[in-house]
Amino acid sequence: MAQQERAIRTRHAILKAAASVFDERGYEAATIGEILARAGVTKGALYFHFPSKQALAEGVFTEQFTVLALPPRTCKLQELVDVGLLTAYRMRRDPLVSGAARLSLEGEMGMQLGPQLIGGWIGATEKLLTEAKAQGELLPHVDPAESAWIFSAAWTGVQVYSHNTARRSDLEERIAQLFTHLLPSVAVPAVLGRLLISAGRAREVGEESERFTRETAAAEEDAVPAAG
Repeated sequence: MAQQERAIRTRHAILKAAASVFDERGYEAATIGEILARAGVTKGALYFHFPSKQALAEGVFTEQFTVLALPPRTCKLQELVDVGLLTAYRMRRDPLVSGAARLSLEGEMGMQLGPQLIGGWIGATEKLLTEAKAQGELLPHVDPAESAWIFSAAWTGVQVYSHNTARRSDLEERIAQLFTHLLPSVAVPAVLGRLLISAGRAREVGEESERFTRETAAAEEDAVPAAG
């Protein structure tokens, strides 16, 4: 069990280091040597978990979702807002999220993996909007698939603008403004008036996500039977 835990920690350290280097340098300029130095592991340990730089990039794409976990909300439009604000909060604080964002938009790796990541975000958004419509939260004319594409594209555009103009220092505020502008076009007034949308909300859901992740990990650990 201790050996397995060490392997998990090593893998996570490698992904964190890789995401940080990818975010700063881009995929093409990133080197395995710099990733090794930041992770503090041997080349053998890295290649045990990830046989190539592309495998590292793919790992970063997948691993980012482990820091974007939230318990489900009764109101699915509030859940949509909270996921968007949480992603903005994490993008400023966790290289797994910011590194994945750069990879999805840059060069050859963006062409290879970007469509998969973008499709995943659109799909997740469509799922929440479909559930919201089933609960009567959306205006009758709203098409969840069409709206999911627009919301996802708009979120990405705001992120890129914030990165290029303010190094993402205003990202939570800008994402809150995005939802404030877009949601009146899809939400029924009774639901719209109850939604919590603010930059301060981003920190709240960020801290909630951290607690939720710790509690989930602890519960999974308790569920594993002791050896022997």
